[in-house]
Amino acid sequence: MTETAARVALPCPACSPDLETVHEVLSPGGQATVRCGDCGHVHKSELPDRETVERRVVVSQGDESVPATVEVPADERLAKGEEFLLETDAAVHTVRITSLELESNRTEEATAADVETIWGRAVGNVAVNVTAHPKGGAHDETRGLTLHVPGDYEFVVGETDELSNEEFSVEGIYLRDDATGYDHEKLDFEGDAAQAKDVKRLYVRDESTSAWSAW
Repeated sequence: MTETAARVALPCPACSPDLETVHEVLSPGGQATVRCGDCGHVHKSELPDRETVERRVVVSQGDESVPATVEVPADERLAKGEEFLLETDAAVHTVRITSLELESNRTEEATAADVETIWGRAVGNVAVNVTAHPKGGAHDETRGLTLHVPGDYEFVVGETDELSNEEFSVEGIYLRDDATGYDHEKLDFEGDAAQAKDVKRLYVRDESTSAWSAW
């Protein structure tokens, strides 16, 4: 979600002072910086007001769901995987859209005016599910863990991480279905990387000498 449209119709002082042309918004604000799509002239201009709508938001964080509301430009296209800031009484959340509820169904993309409820999950800080294999490779000693990390923390296949005084090497990454920008659902080639907010499950090899502990 953005506060202003990426493109707006405005007069251009260079090529069309009396008629509106399509402009690209370079920098929003009271006096926005815009560029004419016809002649490329960059100038300052006030942006036209956009009609807004208030929409219900349900944000999941772990096992909890937090209801809230957000004001959105009515003509803005919303889509699964997009992120926005949501301010609630308790905190400010970075929210990733997981689905959009319309009057009769759910969809992955829609105009804000047609949406009744925005469903999302908090991705500023996330819990990552981990399957940890011991050094010796004994299958019956495999353990399930949960790590709490910033959403932009990056895991890289083949690299060693140290979290909560424990060392492990990443062997595989399974991605969430709302993750975008990846070629595959599973990353298991050395150098493959993903941010924690995109990870559904992490597979690691224990490199520490002490017992694992979730934190």
